[in-house]
Amino acid sequence: MADDLCSFSKDSFILKLPKKSPLVLRMVVLLFVMVCGVYICSICLKQISTSSTSEFLNIGVIQKPCPEPNIEPWEIPYVHHPNPKTFSRAECACNPVRYFAIMSMQRSGSGWFETLLNNHTNISSNGEIFSVKVRRTNVSTIFETLDKVYNLDWLSSASKNECTAAVGLKWMLNQGLMQHHKQIAEYFNTRGVSAIFLFRRNLLRRMISILANSYDRDAKLLNGTHKSHVHSSHEAEILASYKPVINATLLIPNIRQVEETTKKALEYFKSTRHIILYYEDVVKNRTKLDEVQEFLKVPKRELRSRQVKIHKGSLSNHIQNWKDVEKALNGTQYESYLYGDYRR
Repeated sequence: MADDLCSFSKDSFILKLPKKSPLVLRMVVLLFVMVCGVYICSICLKQISTSSTSEFLNIGVIQKPCPEPNIEPWEIPYVHHPNPKTFSRAECACNPVRYFAIMSMQRSGSGWFETLLNNHTNISSNGEIFSVKVRRTNVSTIFETLDKVYNLDWLSSASKNECTAAVGLKWMLNQGLMQHHKQIAEYFNTRGVSAIFLFRRNLLRRMISILANSYDRDAKLLNGTHKSHVHSSHEAEILASYKPVINATLLIPNIRQVEETTKKALEYFKSTRHIILYYEDVVKNRTKLDEVQEFLKVPKRELRSRQVKIHKGSLSNHIQNWKDVEKALNGTQYESYLYGDYRR
């Protein structure tokens, strides 16, 4: 009985494989090897293709470099070939670009001056970027913003994109410029940024403009809309109808404070490549604009602006307490502010 059980167990667990032709097995193995070989080869070919393409592109850049610009040795640090992330400069990739910053104070004619620069087909000045406080929170955010501007990645209505020959911005002295002057001056010198200083000679006119503009922020004289700059004589007349009252007691101290700020700014940035302009000089003598274009190394063009001057003519027509102001400045070094006039 035990032998039968043992016999049963052995018989039940003996597996008899079906006989297959050796030729079929060999074909299966061969097919498997071929599939694996094709897969491995395809991966290798992709890697080689990518590497070859990369090397080809690199070789292409090396073989076709931008020609050496015909400039003086001192100009080399101020000539750049930015590579923007947001677009391709295409056929203008080898066109050199100069970096600049218009450094000024509010109501000093910088808005009008910037529209003149942007009238040039090769100049992009991107406005008062640092009026937004978050962009000037600290030096790092300031530099990040500047890098974006000078790499042509700051997109605005003034952007000329690929064929820009000079790119910059308008920067007020009270927008972090004086606070971080050491680091910013170093940045300008390291990155090859040129400074354009624009100030006003007649600081009494500037004060009138500041007070009138501040009043209009709330009054909104132009159909409920506040405008700092206008493009028609009619709008200019409406805004000029407001006559501010000037504190005659604080007039001279305020003028001296502005003079001191101007003096400090020029001292802080004297190590940079710069040009100093005054609004009145640009208005009277348009050859000053030729000097600016030469400074930026762009082709000379006749530059125009649509902006219209707001406060024209004698200052006695624009100050409510004119007699008090006249009395405060007569006999002082600022007496000429009372009578100086110019037209735009």
